[in-house]
Amino acid sequence: MKPLFQTERIICREFEPDDLEAFAAYRALPEVARYQSWSEYCYRDALALYEEMSKVPFATVGHWFQLAIVTKAEQGSQQMLGDLAVHFIDGRQIEIGFTFAPDFQGQGYASEAVLGLLTYLFSELKPHRVIATTDCENVPSWLLLERVGLRREAHFIENVFFKGAWGSEFQYAILASEWKGQDS
Repeated sequence: MKPLFQTERIICREFEPDDLEAFAAYRALPEVARYQSWSEYCYRDALALYEEMSKVPFATVGHWFQLAIVTKAEQGSQQMLGDLAVHFIDGRQIEIGFTFAPDFQGQGYASEAVLGLLTYLFSELKPHRVIATTDCENVPSWLLLERVGLRREAHFIENVFFKGAWGSEFQYAILASEWKGQDS
């Protein structure tokens, strides 16, 4: 499968059936699920997501897509590091997210992947704005968003009832005009 983009160490591409076992395994870990919408995750969940994504072409407005992040290696020996989420809100705005297996956190892979995704989105799909929302308690997530150039636009206080308690969220964004400024 042709990559959407690649960086020095990673390849970002659409999911393949062989990715689903590793995808389900790291999503099932409590430390990965802590700030996510699920509490439990299994292979059937991964398969259902894959089948749902297969029904519409990538970049279809109103749909979420997960993208596989794998190591650069020979096909078949690539290791899945995590995934990127991309939601095509409308024709001009995109929401992003990311989930990485614990074994690959803290090594710069997520920053590399999110920077690669932003470069791809702004150069190829040309949105006006890209946003991301994260739980206020998920410090590594919001630090990553700030590190790659997104600006904190909102702090929603106890705006979501999540896993039995009220939670607060930060929303981040970057405009195409701001992104272009980083390239010069």
